[in-house]
Amino acid sequence: METRDEVLIGLRPSIASAKVLPGMSSEEIFQNETLRPIIKLQNDLLLAAFRNYAQKHKNVFYDLSVEKRLDYIENAIHKDMKFRNSLKGMVIGQFTIQEYERYIQNSSALNKRMMTLVKERLKNNMLLLEQKSSSVA
Repeated sequence: METRDEVLIGLRPSIASAKVLPGMSSEEIFQNETLRPIIKLQNDLLLAAFRNYAQKHKNVFYDLSVEKRLDYIENAIHKDMKFRNSLKGMVIGQFTIQEYERYIQNSSALNKRMMTLVKERLKNNMLLLEQKSSSVA
């Protein structure tokens, strides 16, 4: 029977560009081995969470220019701690026990990397964010 950790690792997509090279910091290695694959796996959930966030904030996001939308994403993740913590939970919940133990050793630096990757993923998927969920009228 497969363990939870084996199942989690088996679900993750491989990312050819996320290389681990000699001389990389432990944070960069963790980012490429763990954070990038998890965030890619969680892409649809992260987008759904942002759509829900925008909806709960009166859909202001959808009336903004592209430039202002980028700022909105940045500010939502930077300033709204409840939303930020929710996004972090979506990523951390996919950690193996060993990865979690590595994470807690330097969670502050890894949280910065994690949120930077999530922000970039949301920004790069802005066209998908444009498509409001069917429940939004």
